[in-house]
Amino acid sequence: MTVKHDITAHIIAEYLPGTPVEELDSSYDLLENGVISSLELLRLIAWLSDRYDIPFADLEISPDDFRSVGAIEKVVTRFEGLPAAE
Repeated sequence: MTVKHDITAHIIAEYLPGTPVEELDSSYDLLENGVISSLELLRLIAWLSDRYDIPFADLEISPDDFRSVGAIEKVVTRFEGLPAAE
């Protein structure tokens, strides 16, 4: 399973139940369209941190990094496996 598919499947399971995976376009704006609220964004970041071992607390990120599946995929591939700052 690719990172993109994994993220898409998680977003659908958590925030868009019943939507076929292939129907969520990777550029669909999750924030603007109300799929993910600010609280849900925190939950998503926690899941990504656990799933991909990303120390988000140590990184400079913005909501735009989580605006779409494509944006999230870029963040994950850029930061996956980085060691936490000490």
